Amino acid sequence: MINRLFADDVKEQSRQVLEVIKQEGVAIIPLDVAYAIVGNSKKSIETIFKCKNRSFDKPSGMFSNYELLKDIQVIASWKHDIIKAVIFDNDLPMSTVAPFKPDHPMFRNVDSWVLKNSTKIGTLDMLLNAGEFHNEMTKQSMELEMPVLGSSANTSLTGSKYNLDDIDPPVFGAADILIDGGTSKYKNEKGRSSTIIDFGNFETIRIGVCYDKIRTIFSKFGVDLVEDKD
Repeated sequence: MINRLFADDVKEQSRQVLEVIKQEGVAIIPLDVAYAIVGNSKKSIETIFKCKNRSFDKPSGMFSNYELLKDIQVIASWKHDIIKAVIFDNDLPMSTVAPFKPDHPMFRNVDSWVLKNSTKIGTLDMLLNAGEFHNEMTKQSMELEMPVLGSSANTSLTGSKYNLDDIDPPVFGAADILIDGGTSKYKNEKGRSSTIIDFGNFETIRIGVCYDKIRTIFSKFGVDLVEDKD
C-alpha cells in the first residue's frame, strides 16, 4: 500500500522519505520546479527508469546544496561566484553538471551500477535550491551520507508534473511513499523543470524554469550561455 502524506512537517517527512529510500524504496516528493521521483539503490533506480520509460542514456540527478557541491563537484573557483549569484543572491533553482569526486564519502555505499547510471562521461548533475523539501532532504541525506538520486516524476519526454494527482499512473504507482505539497511554485505551460547548465563549457543542457533570469545573471559575469537546439 502506498503511503500518501500531505506536506505539513518538512523535517519529519523528509526523515520518513529518507527511511523509505534507505530500505530500497521509491519516493515521489514536491519540489519548487516540479514533482520528483527519487531513490538510491539499484532496485529503486531500476524501478524509476522502468516506470518512466526512461532511457539509460539519460542519467539521474542528485539532490544537492552549495556545501555539498563544493565538496563533490570540480568547478573553477571563479565559476562558484556565478552559482552563488543564482542560488543565493537571486534565490533561483538550477542544476549544475561538472566532473565530480567518485571517492567522496557520499558515494561510499552506492552501488556501482547506480553510480554509473547517475553520471555521464565523468560528470554529475546536482540540483540546487529547489525548495524547502529539497533543501531539508539534502541536509539530512548529507548527515546519513546517502545521496538522493532521481528525476522528474513523469513519463519520459512528456513534460514535468506540478500536482501530485497529475502524475502518470505507472509513475505514481511505482512509489512507496508520496508527499503532496500542492502545486509546484514554478508551474508552467511548457512542462519545464530545472535549468541544467554544464559548467565545463557553459552549454545549456536543458532550458528550464527561470532560464531567462539565469542567463542574465551569467551575462553579468561575461558568460553567454550556449543554448541547446530544442
